[in-house]
Amino acid sequence: MSKENDGKNETKKKLTYKEIAEERGKEASIARKIFLVILLVLVAIIIIGGYSAYKYVDKGTSPVDPDSTEEVEINIPLGSSSSDIANILEEQGVINNGLIYRFYVKFNNAADFQAGDYTLSPSMSLAEITKELETGSLEEEAELRVTIPEGRNIQQIASILEDKANIDSDDFLEQMTDEDYIEDLVKEYPDILTDDIVADGIKYPLEGYLFPATYEFHTDSPTIEEIVSQMLTKTSTVISAHQNEINDDDFSVHELITFASLVEEEAPSEDDRKSIAGVFYNRLTQGMRLQTDPTVIYALGEHKSRLTYDDYETDSPYNTYQVDGLPIGPIANFGESSLTAVLDPSDNDYLFFLADSDGNVHYSTSYAEHQQLEEKYIHNQD
Repeated sequence: MSKENDGKNETKKKLTYKEIAEERGKEASIARKIFLVILLVLVAIIIIGGYSAYKYVDKGTSPVDPDSTEEVEINIPLGSSSSDIANILEEQGVINNGLIYRFYVKFNNAADFQAGDYTLSPSMSLAEITKELETGSLEEEAELRVTIPEGRNIQQIASILEDKANIDSDDFLEQMTDEDYIEDLVKEYPDILTDDIVADGIKYPLEGYLFPATYEFHTDSPTIEEIVSQMLTKTSTVISAHQNEINDDDFSVHELITFASLVEEEAPSEDDRKSIAGVFYNRLTQGMRLQTDPTVIYALGEHKSRLTYDDYETDSPYNTYQVDGLPIGPIANFGESSLTAVLDPSDNDYLFFLADSDGNVHYSTSYAEHQQLEEKYIHNQD
C-alpha cells in the first residue's frame, strides 16, 4: 500500500473520531433534554395527582354544607354494617362520600353503631355524625318486636306478620309478587338478589331471603317495606360474613341459599346439618337426584304428614324427585348454621338418610341399607 493512501486513511480516521465525538455530544444533549422533560412531566403529575387526592379526601371528610339548617330523618336498620350505614348516609345527603366515611370509621375504630331513627344534618362533621350514631336515638325503646323463626316460608312469615305486626297477610303476599317492587329490591341489594329470583317457575322471588331473627320497630305499625328492608339487610350481613368462603365455592349465592334452605328443612341439629349437607353433595357428585321430601311439600303448597306416590310425581321445578340438581329456588328461610354446613359439610360416604319418630337421623351408604333402616324406624312404627 502507498504512503499516499496511508495518509488519506489517517485523515479519514481523524475525521471519523471527531464526528463520533460530536455525535455523542449531540446525543447526550438530547438525552439530557428528554430526561428533563420527563422529570418535569412526572413532577407535574405528582403535584396534580397529589392535589387532586387531597381535594378528594378533603371534600369527603368535610360537611356537605356547613351552613345548612336542614334536618334529615334517617333510619338505620337492625344488622346494618358500616358499609350499609355509609351508603345510607351518602344517599340521604348527609355525607359527601361513603367510601371515605368507611375509611374514617375504620381509622377511628368506630364500630358501636346502633339501629334506630336519627335526625342528622348536612352541616354535621363526620365526627359529629359518628358520635350521634353511637349515642343517639339508640336508647329509644322499641314499640314492636317480631320474631321470625328459622325454616319458615313466605306464607308462614305472612301469617306471623299478620298476627304480630298488624300486616294483612294477603297484602304481604301480594307485595311479594309485585314485579316493580321486586325489581327495585334487586337494584338495592345486588349482593344477594339477582335475576335468579325472578326466573320462570319461582313462586315468591324473596323466598329464602327473609332472614330469621328478632326485629325491632319504633312504631307498632311498620310498613311491609320497612319490615322487608330490615330482613334483607340482615340476610346481606350474614352473607357478607361468609363472602370469602362463598367466593371459593362453585355455587352462586342463590344456589347456596337454596341449598341451605333444604338443609334447614331436613336437619334437626347442627351436626346433622353438616352430615346432611355432605349427603346432598355426595348425591350431586354421583348424578343422583336429591329426592328430599320438603321440596315436594313446597311444590304442593300444603303440608302433608305423609306423601303419596302421586305427590312424588308432582311436576314442579321445586320437586327434587323430578328435577336434577338443586330446585329452582329456596323453599324456606335458612339459619346461619345451615349456610355454614353447606359451605363446610361433613366428609362422609353417605347417600341416604331418614329421621325416626324421635327426630334422630340415621344414615346409610346404599339403598339396601336405607330400606333396612326404613323398615326398622318407619314401617315398624306404624
